[in-house]
Amino acid sequence: MESSSTGGRKKLEPDPRIRIAILSAASKIVREEGVGALGIAAVLSRSQLSTRAFYRHFGSKDELVSAVFLDMARVEKLRLRRRMTAASDPARAVAAWVDGRLDLAFNEEIRSDLRKVSLEAQTQMFAAPELVGAAYDEILRPLVEELRRGSELGLFTEIDPDNEARSIHGVVWANVERQWATADCDLSDVRERVQRFCLRGLGVSSETINAVLGERVSATTT
Repeated sequence: MESSSTGGRKKLEPDPRIRIAILSAASKIVREEGVGALGIAAVLSRSQLSTRAFYRHFGSKDELVSAVFLDMARVEKLRLRRRMTAASDPARAVAAWVDGRLDLAFNEEIRSDLRKVSLEAQTQMFAAPELVGAAYDEILRPLVEELRRGSELGLFTEIDPDNEARSIHGVVWANVERQWATADCDLSDVRERVQRFCLRGLGVSSETINAVLGERVSATTT
């Protein structure tokens, strides 16, 4: 597309297809080599695009890095929401979110694709949180929504949905990292321990927690 000319030179408008091509090339670099290898020249080489095309869609390398993480986070958010769809109440939805994130360490199909990206994002969260903050918000969004709904229903007591979501993520991530480091954890034990800890922290009754965990055990044995 073209917009009005400036100084006798036509200015091209951003093209969604070119933006997708740039993001795709950048995502492949991050997955294969990490954020440290993500440079504008490398992206343009992979996408076969010009410097002018890049700056028509992104103002800087940092803006591209942020967009890459956000794009990947949106995919992860959809995956988590699919896991949560069948939940009959917020407590079970929270348990499903935890289960979905534990996939990073225990599901062979999931972890091979997302491990490097997740580690990169975690590193950037300390080094340059402004680059990955929006991405983390996307991943936490389904959890925050269920925490808010559970609070409104009186299922969770005296909670701040945003803060609790980050706390739950921290607990899950610590267990994911442990499994990556040792590879000696049992998924059933980790799942029960983490879900019980998180649900208890939200004020869920022991009776409900036992029911939620019991349903999960039943589902995996039938």
